[in-house]
Amino acid sequence: MIFWQMSHYMSHEISFYFIGTCRDDRCYYTSNNNNQTDDFAGGVINYQLFLLSSNLSFRITKFHYKTNGTMRIKPLHILLLLLTTALMVGCTNSGNKSTDKEGNSQLNIGVMSSMDYLPLAVAQENGFFEKEGISVTIHKFYSANERDAAFQSGNLDGTILDYTGAAIQRAGGIKLKMTSQCDGSFVMVSGKDSGVKKIQDLKGNKIAVSRNTVIDFCTDLVLQQANIAQDDVDKVEINKIPLRLEMLRNGKIDATMLPDPFTSIALASGNKSVIDINELDLRVTGIAFHDEVIAEKENAIKSFYKAYNSAIELLNSQPVSTFESVLISEIGFPAEFVGNVQLPNYTMAQLPQPKDLERVELWLKAKNLVPSDFDINTLIAKGLIP
Repeated sequence: MIFWQMSHYMSHEISFYFIGTCRDDRCYYTSNNNNQTDDFAGGVINYQLFLLSSNLSFRITKFHYKTNGTMRIKPLHILLLLLTTALMVGCTNSGNKSTDKEGNSQLNIGVMSSMDYLPLAVAQENGFFEKEGISVTIHKFYSANERDAAFQSGNLDGTILDYTGAAIQRAGGIKLKMTSQCDGSFVMVSGKDSGVKKIQDLKGNKIAVSRNTVIDFCTDLVLQQANIAQDDVDKVEINKIPLRLEMLRNGKIDATMLPDPFTSIALASGNKSVIDINELDLRVTGIAFHDEVIAEKENAIKSFYKAYNSAIELLNSQPVSTFESVLISEIGFPAEFVGNVQLPNYTMAQLPQPKDLERVELWLKAKNLVPSDFDINTLIAKGLIP
């Protein structure tokens, strides 16, 4: 049996999954329909076929063996089916395929609503990318998992990404590099009735995190700053930022780490700012591109950063009111809060700082999230910033 999943992803994506088990030269269907392959120990083959415009790729993401099963399917038949589909898709798409020259001036960038995204939104709104001779399409995501899946499948050239996630992906075989740091921040916010006013007050309280992510990393650094042991707080895993915010407002948790615009929304409800990671002299996010994109579209990326710097100049020279519309429509600030927004201290494009990367590397290795011999400096691509 073949399990097909069809999904409309961005503008043109079709995903095909075969889920089954193998023995010798035959594959067997398993009754477990869970395609979250990390969650079950049986043998699973997971084939994915992605199409974005003229970009076609094929990969096998999981392959294990299991000895039981009921329905026999020859692996050759599966491969023939997938290859035939690939040829059909390729033929239907050949008419609108861009030439390499045209494609080298186009960039697809993935973002989520955050202050890190604001310079890109301002550059897009003011035509700075076009002035530099490039076409930039910004794809907005509401889930980090969806953003990462789009990037890993090659549907995005680049994305705004935190250092922890970038390092984990690089260690896992995704060929990416960070090309610059960003200036957005995260703030530890406590509930208005929690009694938490300073970082030392976090001891003994319930803190919501998304485990093994930048949120977890920043939380641990704050606890370290306060000399609070991990066992002296109650960490609860709440992955979705809006849910963490809602639980904070309802008193279900005592504190959590939030980015803007969620920080501003939380503070407007009477919750308290405990510490901003900028107070720890820390940057944790940046812009990443695939290695292949860096090699093939070097000039486009350099032009991208010229436009980025033009947006930074505009952000630093104009009052916040100039950007109210984009703060509402793109970053996600409620209209009633936007008048009180404080922009980060935006800096011209620059590489991630070694001290920040070192902190990330030490944390990742302590939690065994990357191999002990992983060198986080392999994440950095130099020579692209004007």
